[in-house]
Amino acid sequence: METENQVYRNLQKYLDRMPSGFPAAPSGLDIKLLKHLFTLEEARVALQLSMKPESLQRIYSRVKKSGMDISTGELQKILDEMLRKGTLVPHEDGYSEKHYSSAEFTAGGIYSVQVDRLTREFINDFHKYHEETGKPPKPGAKRLIPLRTVPVEKSIPIPEKNRVSDYDSVRKLIENAPGPLSVANCICRQTSEILGGHCTKTDLMETCIMTGPDHARHYVDMGIGRYITKEEALDILDKVQQAGLIIQPENSHKPEAICCCCGDCCVLLRPFKNHPRPVELFISNYYVEFNADLCNGCGDCIDKCQMEARVMADGIAKLNPDRCIGCGVCVFVCPTGANKLIKKAEETVLPRDKDDFNMQTLANRTGRWNTLKVRAKMLLGMKA
Repeated sequence: METENQVYRNLQKYLDRMPSGFPAAPSGLDIKLLKHLFTLEEARVALQLSMKPESLQRIYSRVKKSGMDISTGELQKILDEMLRKGTLVPHEDGYSEKHYSSAEFTAGGIYSVQVDRLTREFINDFHKYHEETGKPPKPGAKRLIPLRTVPVEKSIPIPEKNRVSDYDSVRKLIENAPGPLSVANCICRQTSEILGGHCTKTDLMETCIMTGPDHARHYVDMGIGRYITKEEALDILDKVQQAGLIIQPENSHKPEAICCCCGDCCVLLRPFKNHPRPVELFISNYYVEFNADLCNGCGDCIDKCQMEARVMADGIAKLNPDRCIGCGVCVFVCPTGANKLIKKAEETVLPRDKDDFNMQTLANRTGRWNTLKVRAKMLLGMKA
């Protein structure tokens, strides 16, 4: 029988084979994080899950072959507890019975659903882990980030509104989203508060919107979200846009989550602000054009810009295009019309859905041949 540490090490290696990865940390913080989240029994079960959704019976067959002496009823209880803790992903839509799949550690995975149950110890370990294992993107390297920037609705010129792609309109994303919808607290702002900080951009906390029968329901079932109507979702988005937050849905045509981000707390915006050219790291189909002759130097755009792309010089709020990610916040707060939102000549081609995003991410990280092998295993019903 494997030792306890061997089980957790095997789980780390398995999670590292998933699209976003979970590399080992020299200090062993990776294992400590896993022990925060998985009991030894849950870790053993997690090793028998697959990236492809599977039924209880299929998982049980693999669990028995691994040497675990438990009944289907006992396995169901373990899976239910893992579901409650967010350490697996449930699937009901399109299935006659509930299915389960592996959850990634970051990138909208296990860490994100720890909202409302975070501890200072877990947060500190998580941050230290990323300091040890995080690597800056290589110049020219292919990479996808889990979120993309869509412009604030009020920043889009009236004649152009009807020509905006549905996936670049947060209103359309909500209107076209399959129900139900749910909302949860922002884990980034909650993290700041637990560590003794406070967001200087907004007091709004309940700003993370989930869509779709599986994802939205999952947050409610875990006790960290509540159901909302589409009208309530649009009202939340209106408030966050007034506060100057950046709207960032998941990076696909069918996002299951829409985040409302600030430069103070967001785990994506905050570190990317330290990059000399954040424009290279974000996905956006828009940019801002600045007319210095119309600027009255009020500084409203400087106060609202989450990426520190504006600076007051010679009495005008100059724009650094290398830092502008096309969110459009400065456009609608400008009283003189000095800022104008412009659509890029070429639109970014988005992944079809979350599965497509994951496979593209895996290919960029581990190579196309490995991704083909993973796809083949999933098609053949093998563990992936």
